Amino acid sequence: MVRAVFLDRDGVINANLERNGKPVAPTSLAEFRILPGVAKAVRQLKDAGFLIVVVTNQPDVRTGLTSKATVEAMHDEIRRQMPIDDFFICFHIDTDNCACRKPKSGLLLTAAEKYGIDFASSYIVGDRWRDVLAGQAAGCTTIFVDYGFVQDQPATADKTVKSLADAAEFILRTNRKK
Repeated sequence: MVRAVFLDRDGVINANLERNGKPVAPTSLAEFRILPGVAKAVRQLKDAGFLIVVVTNQPDVRTGLTSKATVEAMHDEIRRQMPIDDFFICFHIDTDNCACRKPKSGLLLTAAEKYGIDFASSYIVGDRWRDVLAGQAAGCTTIFVDYGFVQDQPATADKTVKSLADAAEFILRTNRKK
């Protein structure tokens, strides 16, 4: 059985921007910035034997705010700085009603099929209710990175933290007990 840590991208790996009091994804490489402590946290999780999978909604491609090439350049930068095993990306918007856009668990299910992931021993780390619900639907332990933004829907995660470094510490501590 493969244990994985699923990571949302924006707000977990890289900094969100703030527009009108809401967190939004960067739309250019110039706006893209990896958060402090993220590369170290990902390496610690990888060294502990977890598969590291990024699962991210990127609707700005569909709406024309950014290009697929820009998203790929951002992912190349993430790969350059840390050991990510794979990226699963949804480019749809809500009205497309696809199976992959979080809060649906399609991205996680596709990753599990590809890698033989055991959800019961896996985690998802995200900063939105969508991430928490996708993880719950798949059966993962859910970790919410709380930046204090008002969420458009409530979601109760298994654990609330302030950063990916805090999430990694929780995951590693929890797995030492097993």
